[in-house]
Amino acid sequence: MIEITPRIAISEDEISLTFVRASGPGGQNVNKVSTAVQLRFDLMGSPALPEGVKRRAAVLAGSRLTKDGVVVLQAQQFRTQERNRQDAIDRLVEMLRAATVVAPPRRKTRPTLASKERRLTAKGHRGNVKSLRQGKPDTD
Repeated sequence: MIEITPRIAISEDEISLTFVRASGPGGQNVNKVSTAVQLRFDLMGSPALPEGVKRRAAVLAGSRLTKDGVVVLQAQQFRTQERNRQDAIDRLVEMLRAATVVAPPRRKTRPTLASKERRLTAKGHRGNVKSLRQGKPDTD
């Protein structure tokens, strides 16, 4: 079990890991060894996550979420399979932890009378400065 929060944990069976060859520079090693990890997690089909967490995680996943509701993460930062595997799992856990936080609702606010007056005074001052810049030709 992978613990997300004290109340939420996902089973390791829900995560699918595939090892592929990493892209980019790396010399001979990159052509021979499959060290990059592709992690797949069925977010929408997971029984361990509440609906609210699923919705927020889908927003956080963005383009990493497929149409079927599967989160796909690539990890190829390290040279070993084990470190890339752990990196991918850590990134998934971090994303799901962020999804458990509920943002407080936004309250509409109105500007105070003093802030309105400051704004209008500043506008008047700027207009005055700009009008003084206009070069008036001498008529003498």
